[in-house]
Amino acid sequence: MSEIKEAKAQRVERLKREKNAWEHFDEIRAFARRGHASIPPEWLGTYFRSWGVYTQGDGAGVVGGKNGEGKATPFFMVRIRIPNGLLSSQQARTIADLAERHARGVADITVRQNVQLHWVTIESLPEVLEALWRAGLTTTGACGDVARNITGCPLAGFDAHEYCDASPLALELNGQLSGNAEFYNLPRKFKVSITGCRSWCTYPEINDVGLTAVTRKRSRGDEVGFSLRVAGGLSTEPHLGVRLNAFVRWEQAVPVVRGVAELFRESEVLRQNRERARLKFLFLQHGWTADSFLAALQARLGFALDPAEPEELPSDIHRDHVGIHAQKQQGFSYVGANVLRGRITPGQLRTAANLSDRYADGQLRNTIMQNLLIVNVPNEHAARVAGELTAAGLPVRASAFARGTVACTGSEFCKLALTETKSFARWLTEELDQRLPGFQEQLKLHITGCPNSCGQHWIADIGIEGKKLKVDGRMVDAYYFCVGGSVGEFASIARPVGFRCAASEVPDAIERLLREFNEQRLPGENLRRFFARHSNEQIRGWLAGEFVAPVERDAAAGPVPLGVEG
Repeated sequence: MSEIKEAKAQRVERLKREKNAWEHFDEIRAFARRGHASIPPEWLGTYFRSWGVYTQGDGAGVVGGKNGEGKATPFFMVRIRIPNGLLSSQQARTIADLAERHARGVADITVRQNVQLHWVTIESLPEVLEALWRAGLTTTGACGDVARNITGCPLAGFDAHEYCDASPLALELNGQLSGNAEFYNLPRKFKVSITGCRSWCTYPEINDVGLTAVTRKRSRGDEVGFSLRVAGGLSTEPHLGVRLNAFVRWEQAVPVVRGVAELFRESEVLRQNRERARLKFLFLQHGWTADSFLAALQARLGFALDPAEPEELPSDIHRDHVGIHAQKQQGFSYVGANVLRGRITPGQLRTAANLSDRYADGQLRNTIMQNLLIVNVPNEHAARVAGELTAAGLPVRASAFARGTVACTGSEFCKLALTETKSFARWLTEELDQRLPGFQEQLKLHITGCPNSCGQHWIADIGIEGKKLKVDGRMVDAYYFCVGGSVGEFASIARPVGFRCAASEVPDAIERLLREFNEQRLPGENLRRFFARHSNEQIRGWLAGEFVAPVERDAAAGPVPLGVEG
């Protein structure tokens, strides 16, 4: 009889059943003593992920390998979990030290408020993990088929207009889900956002669970609770979260999120295909609805949730928190610095930590726009803090292009990427600043190196997706354009417009498009509305500078079984 070959999904599920890698730090120590050659494939491909550790690519991205993944090097990307983006000055110094000693000075703030290191060797890995633990940080659950970092408003407790400070719930959820063996073996990644702010700066619509604060009238006064959305996610098949007819009281928030995680964990149908294993596929492929999901959730909880309350959806606004802004604490401000493309140096981390200690109370915040905030700055010191951050290369007043640009890891380190993104993002913003000086429109310009959308191009005003294109007989980095993505009141997935060009031509294309916007916009019209009233053919013509036939948004070079978004 011929041997039945184990499918990739079956292999991963078997490995997760056989071992909870969180219980085997001793094996990581042994690998460190014996060297990289001693690491078995199951650790490199599966077990390290739940520790927040990925194998690092060789710079060529997916095109240098096979089966949808590029070649791995003997180095690792290590993602540090920062729940709700809450970071102390001492923790920032620890990360700076580790980046300097073990990561060649490279640290990236991710789109889930994490910090990611690169170039870490297996010999260094135990030391890195232990140093993080001593600082009250962990990498556990920052990657893998587990509950990822819990995101929340970085201004929780400081925002003058927030419904509530939801960070205690985010931290409680983090404690219950991170490193908990009950949630070690999920079908795929599980993302949670909880916010008490009015601007939804954590993009709850693209999370598996999104809790957003609302109020309802009661005889004893207003009660703060949460709206509940489930099954959001981007990647190759974007899906905005579905709002359930439920008002979640404060004390119900943690049980509700756990309940959703348990429903996800026990869904065997989602374990059959790694590319169709996210919670959203219950809705996209298996016939679930808001009503059926709510019924299943309430059956698991053992109690009914009250009907949903009306909610106020945030409109078109920047959510990056860059600049000097008043807190609700009288006499204090927060200072938000732009970290272009999320890349930050050890020196910049130390500068921010020192400023926070000198002029504030030692609290920093990461944002999902890959920026860094110092909170609780007395008003009289805010300008000085802003000036010193700017002098360190972390501008507090940044151009529309620098403020609005987000970039994924790219082929520099990621094995799944088709294009390099970080250096490209810096070059692109510099080019646009020179070509369109003084451009003031709020703009979200998101760059992702492959169809996985780790750079979240599906919710950007202008989202560009990495491709490869043959030019003069050789393959070069290229980008495919999507426009009109949004979250909040006008939530929608960006629409592909059928235009692709070499990376070197992207500034020309965006310049042409934005010049048309400046010339043809209606009074008070923003980019989202402008794109909505023009056809793909018109937008494609402006991008190209002439009429061009549409091109298909081609698929990835191969299967993409495990995305690495932050």
